[in-house]
Amino acid sequence: MRVVVLGVGNVLLSDEGLGVRAVERLQRINCLPPEVEVIDGGTSGMELLEQIEGIDALIMVDAIRAGAPPATPIRLAGEALPVFFRTRLSPHQVGLSDVLASLELLGRSPRHICILGLQPQSLALGMELSRAVEEGMPALLAMVTAELASLGLAAPAKSCGGS
Repeated sequence: MRVVVLGVGNVLLSDEGLGVRAVERLQRINCLPPEVEVIDGGTSGMELLEQIEGIDALIMVDAIRAGAPPATPIRLAGEALPVFFRTRLSPHQVGLSDVLASLELLGRSPRHICILGLQPQSLALGMELSRAVEEGMPALLAMVTAELASLGLAAPAKSCGGS
């Protein structure tokens, strides 16, 4: 099984970069199994095609504007995914939508796709996450490890004997 955890977003726009910040932390604090590849996708689009082509599962981490209170954890999967890409809940969705559509046409789409994220509080220019989103990061990381566990992959904290 090959799984990609893809963090996307623009780290120059405060909470817009929470996906990238989340995958950085995931790698830093969790022991990830060899089947899991973590990718900092930034604001990339079609450049990601080759990296996620033919994988078994894609866990995308992103800021999701859903009209919820700041830092609300959100999980989208199944029938919610087309709605996510149609309603532009995130500025870089068009590129990722194109990537997934291309993989579908090629018959190389991941069998399992989900998007995990938090409702952003601020999309202002700045490198730091808002306080609310910063406080929500542990819940988001727990969602990522739970998603990996649902795929049969454990990602315990590095205090388990990892570095």
